Amino acid sequence: MTEGTTSTAAEGSDTLTRLEQEGEIAADYLEGLLDIADLDGDIDMDVEADRAAVSIISDSTRDLQKLVGRDGEVLEALQELTRLAVHRETGDRSRLMLDIAGFRAKKRAQLAELGAKAADEVKSTGQPVKLDPMTPFERKVVHDAVAAAGLHSESEGEEPQRFVIVLPA
Repeated sequence: MTEGTTSTAAEGSDTLTRLEQEGEIAADYLEGLLDIADLDGDIDMDVEADRAAVSIISDSTRDLQKLVGRDGEVLEALQELTRLAVHRETGDRSRLMLDIAGFRAKKRAQLAELGAKAADEVKSTGQPVKLDPMTPFERKVVHDAVAAAGLHSESEGEEPQRFVIVLPA
């Protein structure tokens, strides 16, 4: 094993350890929140795409819908608060992703389908397609779906009206 390989393996291990620590801190924070709100839920932690991923799941997703809010607005706010809790403990900015009651997973599937349909439309018409404004998470999913379809997309506009344009090849 070369010295460069050892260093890379150690960096990968350090990154995984750091992300697992972020997940643990986030889980503790969210468990406290669930207790305060008197809601039942289990915390699931993982590392996906070089970021900590934490999910709150429950047999009764109806109660957890309060933590998702309309169009995920409460979920977005809770994600930011959870990232701040992690930052307070670690001193590092977190890119942690929070999902509650499978909301983001469902949203990701819908957005991937939207991106694929927009790419198909661009391929058939040869004209760019402008999509409605989206959050950064939503735009990322659409960009990935468009790239998987073999096309290019760009984000334009200013938050909160930033949107995706799917471009012809």
